[in-house]
Amino acid sequence: MSDCGCDKAKRDLEEYLRNEVCKTSHQDISAHLENCPTCRDEALVARTLTDVVARACKESAPEELREQVLSRLRAAQTTH
Repeated sequence: MSDCGCDKAKRDLEEYLRNEVCKTSHQDISAHLENCPTCRDEALVARTLTDVVARACKESAPEELREQVLSRLRAAQTTH
C-alpha cells in the first residue's frame, strides 16, 4: 500500500469520510492518515463537524416556536 500524499488526502477527504471513494483510494487515504498527524487532525475535525451537523439536523424546533415563525412569515408575505 502506498502513501497517497497530503494533497490527495485533503482533496478526497470528504468523499473518504462518506465512504464514496473506491476501495484502493480508501486504503491509500487511510494509510496516509495513520502516518500524517496533520491530515489525521483535519479528518478528525471534518468527521466531528459532520457528526454535529447530522445530529443538529435531526432536532426540530418546539411546535410553539414553529407556529410563531410561520405566523410571522405569513404576516410578512401579506404586507409585501
